[in-house]
Amino acid sequence: MNRKLLVTGGAGFIGANFVNYWVKQYPEDIVVVIDALTYAGNLANLELVKDHVGFEFIHGNICDTKLVETLLRDKQINTIVHFAAESHVDRSITGPDAFIETNILGTYSLLKAARKIWITEPNDAGKASIPHRFHHVSTDEVYGTLEASDPAFHENTPYAPNSPYSASKAASDHLVRAYHHTYGLNVTTSNCSNNYGPYHFPEKLIPLIITNILNEKQLPIYGDGKQIRDWLYVEDHARGIELVLNKGINGENYNIGGHNEWKNVDIVNLICSLMNNEFSENPALAKKYPNAVSARNGKAENLIKYVMDRAGHDRRYAIDASKSFTVLNYKPEKTFEEGIRNTITWYLENDSWWKKLI
Repeated sequence: MNRKLLVTGGAGFIGANFVNYWVKQYPEDIVVVIDALTYAGNLANLELVKDHVGFEFIHGNICDTKLVETLLRDKQINTIVHFAAESHVDRSITGPDAFIETNILGTYSLLKAARKIWITEPNDAGKASIPHRFHHVSTDEVYGTLEASDPAFHENTPYAPNSPYSASKAASDHLVRAYHHTYGLNVTTSNCSNNYGPYHFPEKLIPLIITNILNEKQLPIYGDGKQIRDWLYVEDHARGIELVLNKGINGENYNIGGHNEWKNVDIVNLICSLMNNEFSENPALAKKYPNAVSARNGKAENLIKYVMDRAGHDRRYAIDASKSFTVLNYKPEKTFEEGIRNTITWYLENDSWWKKLI
């Protein structure tokens, strides 16, 4: 049976990469995207699939429960893949209200609609519940922070969120679990490590460093720069979600990570080095990016500036994806070197996309 997917937040970074991947892998499936097109949502992220016969975009908000109910009913949706979320920690510190509304109330809205259309209405009509899946995309940040010697987060690590963002995601995870155990909704949840790749919004670390180098701007590093993150190429994340949808057990959580820990300062220095090489090997870049004086001179690292650490900055995240490796046969296909080079190349070639956003 072909799937009919509703992808929430499908015009955002991870959501759009998932949609582009899914349409390529499953061209016979129906894929409906709902996105409010806030600052991080961008229809240009979906250019590759906009003319696909099974694709449809809906400009709407997941907090509009009636709209979600209508889409589930009229489009005969049997699978929800829920990406829609406010996700930038800095923004959650200065303006947490949007995170509570979208991440908690938005998820609640989706769960209510799914339960009504897939379970309650059929049962009231004397029919069996509609075969369905609600897949919730979450983050490793719900687990809190790790010391350097601590073992990586696993699926049974107690939740200990430290920012309004991670707290709102933790709450949404708990709601999804509750709707499974209380109402019988068929759900899976995945918690991923830091993603990077094409279409990444420019305020995030990796694209920020790339675009700032090209604009000869400072490269800000919080505190001592030794915060550690586990990095995952975004298409490998999409592949992980595919495996959860195809092989995942109802009610289970799966960590999706790259087993690829890097200090922030080392990431920045690596990007500087690779950008220096790009300008050295491709003289045409100097003409295309005339402001990138430091990279042209092989000294992009001169733009590094240490700045005051942000409030509640978690020291280390690391994902133990052993369960996904073993149960789902999941394995990232991109090495970090391949992924970061692909990402740099994409930003160098797609300046018309990111210049509009900064």
